[in-house]
Amino acid sequence: MVSIKDIAKQAGVAISTVSYALNGSPKVTEETAAKILAVAKELNYVPNANARHLKKRETKIIGAFLTDFSGSFYGDLLQGMKEGVNRSGYDLVICSGQQAHRLLPQRFIDGAIVLDETFSSEELLKYADLGHKLVVLDRELSHPNINQVLLDNKAGATLAAEYLIEMGHRKLYVVTGPKGSFDSRQRMQAVKQTIDRTPGIEYIEIEGDFNKSAGALAGLQIVKEYTGPAAVFCLNDEMAIGMYDYLSTTKIRVGKDIHIIGFDNIEVSHYTQPRLATIDYSKRKWGVLASEQLLKLIRGDEVEHERIYVSLVRGESVGPTG
Repeated sequence: MVSIKDIAKQAGVAISTVSYALNGSPKVTEETAAKILAVAKELNYVPNANARHLKKRETKIIGAFLTDFSGSFYGDLLQGMKEGVNRSGYDLVICSGQQAHRLLPQRFIDGAIVLDETFSSEELLKYADLGHKLVVLDRELSHPNINQVLLDNKAGATLAAEYLIEMGHRKLYVVTGPKGSFDSRQRMQAVKQTIDRTPGIEYIEIEGDFNKSAGALAGLQIVKEYTGPAAVFCLNDEMAIGMYDYLSTTKIRVGKDIHIIGFDNIEVSHYTQPRLATIDYSKRKWGVLASEQLLKLIRGDEVEHERIYVSLVRGESVGPTG
């Protein structure tokens, strides 16, 4: 059986360096770690299960890695994660930022739920190769130690675009999410596919970032360009609320001059006047399912990728005018 001593000899490094590299320690440079992992793969190195068990620090803690915590989106999602892990005697810690990535290789947590674009897919695959258990909510990855629980972004965006087109609109604005966002990319693909299937649509894209301020800025641009009825798909409700707030200071009437649809069905969207159209799904269920899938991975149970389905919530409107 190949040992870390064999890897060290072929790679020309110390045994301790091999150990650090195999555990993803930042004490080893990326170049050296890549060399060691390549040698380990070449030699078909398999960690000794008994040795790993002796060294394993079971913390009974799950990490949820998020890009940030801004906006109203995260409350129900995190509550669902917490409920899911607590049922099995685990606790949940919320992590954000590059330095928090160390919690995985240093085994301060038993597994991770990732909704965080600061992780590269290559980094996550490296951790999975080392035996770490992961559930991803924001990308598609194929690895036995990684499970996907993804939102059906494309179906939701298709529903949103078709809703506006069916109302009779032929001028469609789309306010995007951040450039690095998986959800934004998926939604944009679906919108463009829907427009391609519908001749005669004027399509204008405005860059956003999923925050209210981006919605307000997009509203300012739309008002400056306004020549007649238009429709707006904000790729999340936060931006849609920001646009509502700005348009309330103008002569443009939401629900008559401009129709807006968001995505996420956050609580505040229930109280807009007129009622905001949006795409609904259970954020709590998403969190519960993600945590349940991760715990299955940790136990060694068989898992399949899961998808969170969406539905359309219609807004209040009188159709496009003039």
